[in-house]
Amino acid sequence: MSDPASTVFDMSDTTREVPPHIRLEAWSDGDLGLLRRKNAPEMTDHLGGPESEEKVLSRHDKYRAMSARPATEGRMFKVVLDGTGETVGSVGYWPRIWQGEAVYETGYGILPEFQGRGLAVAALLAVVEEARAAGGRRRLHAYPSVDHAASNATCRKAGFEWAGEVEFEYPPGTPLRSNDWRMDLEAGG
Repeated sequence: MSDPASTVFDMSDTTREVPPHIRLEAWSDGDLGLLRRKNAPEMTDHLGGPESEEKVLSRHDKYRAMSARPATEGRMFKVVLDGTGETVGSVGYWPRIWQGEAVYETGYGILPEFQGRGLAVAALLAVVEEARAAGGRRRLHAYPSVDHAASNATCRKAGFEWAGEVEFEYPPGTPLRSNDWRMDLEAGG
């Protein structure tokens, strides 16, 4: 497979991108409905499909607990549009060991009716800053499926470096061919 970072998009001189204005809010008790919406088939197609209600409830508890722990142990956020206050998706980061290195992993998802507006890129950039501020890890990685063009484009547009294709498990026990995208949290900021 070719390097997805090499994809070039031509924009005319009359077009300019205006970043969407979003904010991240710590995951809370009231965010279960968002998690259920994100569990829809169109949102989980590249993640092995929808989870059972039991797993959704367990994930919600895990995300709420992340809000109470030190930031170095990860955070989950809902993504909210400034101005309207609409919840448009979620983004987060958490610690893991990857190829012998202590890193953060990130995951993100924007609800279908809000996709295509640059919100995933804005959310990913915001969570980079959250992980950078937390400290504790040098790199933040994302592992979208090689077949998920939009998610790979999100990583590229957010400035992540493509490190190659990897075999990844998601959900645990299920092999998934993924791209490994990484961001150096000690650079920039």
